[in-house]
Amino acid sequence: MSVSRSSHPTAHLIDGSLYVFRAWHSMPDEFHDVDGHPVNAVHGYTRFLCELLERERPTHLAVAFDASLTTSFRNAIYPLYKANRELPPPDLERQFVQCRAVTEALGIRVLIDHSFEADDLIGSTLWGLRANGFRSVIVSADKDFGQLLSAQDEQWDFARNQRWGPAGVFERLGVHPEQVADYLALCGDAVDNIPGVPGIGAKTAAALLAHFGSLDALLERVEEVPFLRLRGAASCAAKLREHGESARLYRRLTRIALDAPVESHADALLRRVAPDALEPLCEQLRFGPLTRNRLRALNSAETGR
Repeated sequence: MSVSRSSHPTAHLIDGSLYVFRAWHSMPDEFHDVDGHPVNAVHGYTRFLCELLERERPTHLAVAFDASLTTSFRNAIYPLYKANRELPPPDLERQFVQCRAVTEALGIRVLIDHSFEADDLIGSTLWGLRANGFRSVIVSADKDFGQLLSAQDEQWDFARNQRWGPAGVFERLGVHPEQVADYLALCGDAVDNIPGVPGIGAKTAAALLAHFGSLDALLERVEEVPFLRLRGAASCAAKLREHGESARLYRRLTRIALDAPVESHADALLRRVAPDALEPLCEQLRFGPLTRNRLRALNSAETGR
């Protein structure tokens, strides 16, 4: 579902880690830098970034990366958070650093923090920009970002070229943006190792939030649940009584933070090309002529603005 563009200035906020991982899994292992290390993820990520810049010509943008799977504030709250994920192998860790270098060589703002995840950095940036009259395009397929969308914002799944706003969140999940964190707390999120309330799946979570509006209202009025026209309503109520406090804990994990340490003024997201950074990086990564020409053209176009 596409959304109509508005007259608000636009910032593109990119979930960099997602596209590095996608490139790592999709690009053949035939690219190596001058030291012989694999750079397949760097090549795939760079192609993605070039295509986005060529298609959109964004004036304000940033790319957010996760610094670690184990150091965010969520790990302190819930040590099992993302514990189901394997740590990136050294070859991929190295490529994450190189992808950030490519991003910076194109003059794009990099967002990274050891306490806050990429989602939080994007959310906090979006929140600050909104106060300054900007709309945001979140470039990611991650469902968590639905909670950030206002009427002017949109999310863009770049690989599928699908865009949606708040109505699209409801089409996908059955809940409104302001309910997404509650929804994920109830039904869980296997990707992040958040269990949710036992026995409550996606449809039940959406139905409960449609009736009660929020997780807090649901838990305060849990005695009403057995009387709902809901399959297994009595059992559902019992589970909510037993696991209500756990659900509140999970919401602290599923809610995107809006207070991460980011620069919220729009000028921080203007491209600032570093003219001497690109060529040595192209040599180190052994980019081919096509990729080098695309990168040079993008930097030249930005310098000539």
